[in-house]
Amino acid sequence: MSKNVVRVTLGLLVGGLVAALLGHWFAHGALKDKTKRILVRHATVRASALADLVGAQETIDKKSKEAYLRIAARWGEAAEEVEAVRVLRLSGSRLLASSFPEDAEHGAAPRRLKRAEKALYDRGQLLRANIDTNRQEQLAREEEVMIEWRPDGAVQLAVPFFPKSKPDRVAGYVEVLSRPRLELQPLPWWPTLLLAFIPALLYLIGNLVLAKFRDEDDANGMWGLMVSACLLLATGLVAFGNYHLIQLGRQHLTFEQNLAARYMETRGAVAQVGTQMELGLELPFRNTWDLDLYGRPHPFISFDGELYIGVDRAQEAVANRLGLAFFGNAGLAFALLFFFGFGGAALLWRTLVDNREAYVYTLPALIGMLVLVFFPFSYGIALSFTDQNIYNTDKTLVEIWIGLNNYIEILGDFNLIQTSETGWNFNYENFYWTLFITVAWTICNVTIGVSVGLTLALLLNNKRLRFKPLYRGLLILPWAIPNYVTSLIWKGMFNKESGPINQIIQMFGGEPLAWFDSVFTSFLTGVMTNGWLSFPFMMVTCLGGLQSISSDMYEAARLDGASKWQQFRYITLPSLKPTLTPAVILSVVWTFNMFNVIYLVSGGDPGGSNEILITKAYKLAFQNYQYGYSAAYSTVIFAILLIYGIFQSKAGKAAEANA
Repeated sequence: MSKNVVRVTLGLLVGGLVAALLGHWFAHGALKDKTKRILVRHATVRASALADLVGAQETIDKKSKEAYLRIAARWGEAAEEVEAVRVLRLSGSRLLASSFPEDAEHGAAPRRLKRAEKALYDRGQLLRANIDTNRQEQLAREEEVMIEWRPDGAVQLAVPFFPKSKPDRVAGYVEVLSRPRLELQPLPWWPTLLLAFIPALLYLIGNLVLAKFRDEDDANGMWGLMVSACLLLATGLVAFGNYHLIQLGRQHLTFEQNLAARYMETRGAVAQVGTQMELGLELPFRNTWDLDLYGRPHPFISFDGELYIGVDRAQEAVANRLGLAFFGNAGLAFALLFFFGFGGAALLWRTLVDNREAYVYTLPALIGMLVLVFFPFSYGIALSFTDQNIYNTDKTLVEIWIGLNNYIEILGDFNLIQTSETGWNFNYENFYWTLFITVAWTICNVTIGVSVGLTLALLLNNKRLRFKPLYRGLLILPWAIPNYVTSLIWKGMFNKESGPINQIIQMFGGEPLAWFDSVFTSFLTGVMTNGWLSFPFMMVTCLGGLQSISSDMYEAARLDGASKWQQFRYITLPSLKPTLTPAVILSVVWTFNMFNVIYLVSGGDPGGSNEILITKAYKLAFQNYQYGYSAAYSTVIFAILLIYGIFQSKAGKAAEANA
């Protein structure tokens, strides 16, 4: 049998298995997550309904202490799955009712809270503060439902209650410990594995029966094998992708129906308790009990007493959640197919076997790089395609996936110049303004660092210069001191009232400058600070390169009548080029991402006009809390530096070849 057929068959099998196993894992994770969310919604319906009962009693007679005990007791009997109930009023720190065992240790309710129960009171105050914040900001930012999962699988929820007479004021909260009855039905493994093996089996049988073997060196035959394998793999991927979606869609619909039934059971329990307590409730009396963490209603159930199950919407929700994951699995499967089919796996195996001792020694470093570098880098890239922010960190990346929207918003915003009544001005929030400042900042600082460093290196390389070790030690000090310390020192030196730089200006009859109030002067503060930090590295690098140049070359040049400038131009600079090129590349990367100087000296003032890309990305993440957008910003920075590094490296190699 042809080696090509064996390789392609193996690639088809490995790719299909990997995609199938990952697809099954993603589907099981989605099912498990959906089960947990439905359990929370079950418990939230129970707790929210009880909160309405307590709120109705507050409206009738909040001084009737025994009424709350009866409501809690009858709710525990009428509402299935409820194991314990707690009712707490913030006014007076009163525990109105409780069936929690830990509360009984401090005395029977109703009573005032003890000092040891301060956490219960703080929980109510936090709920009140969160609700007030959301209403003031008109945003769903703070949690209005508090959830705690217990190790035994029970869920404990705290939901605020409002008196009907004062619906805008949180009077207290109810806490319900429940154990919802909903079992996870795992997806079977065998259909997934069967669908993964079928493409490889059909491919092998087809080649054996039809005897369509190609010579190993026949490129056209190889591509024919790959095309047929790709078609079979694509068919298998579509088959088990649809299988998972159908299975999950069915269970999703079952969950929603279960929730709707639980909602209607709760309505019956509320009617029963409300009638027994003579609360005079009319159903429906609340928009919804099926709330998310921010007090917003979930979309699948209508609240006019009728049931509504969004079959198509349920299927669409599952498809959107898993579609991107399946596409990623498909890409990995095709990559493995080509990797095995074109001999990459065989070559890798031979390399590992031939150099196994070296790989064993370097394995710890490889694992460390994988965990500490490649995983965070890959996660940041994935995050850049999402809309993650402070409000949705609890959601998975698939749920908040927005594709290239962040990149389109960053790179497609050409609103660089804004017009107003006073004229036109630059939009300092625009990406291209920040890129311009970053490029100008990098060019200025690298130019200063290279020129000053090279000049000082030439002086220190003079054999007749005395006290050279002392000068070297002093000139390296700016590099030895941590740059954030140096940045804070320079910021103090630029202070308008007490800074020594302004005092020197005043000594010569000048006026003190407000360095950070102007775009240009604020830019200068960063350039001067970073120039002070950058020249020692270039000086040490150039000095090492100068000392490696043979003195015989200068002696021969002097005998030929070459001047000092000619010696520098035709001997020193060409000899320093191999040393300076990587140093300049490093300096550009360091300066391009020199966060400390900009952040600590000028802070990007005035008005963010002197931000560079890295400080802008930081503020987007940790001041604006736009994590996905900031990740896209950081990815753009990486792409710019990668392109620069490739270009600079090729340019350096071309120059060396011409020389």
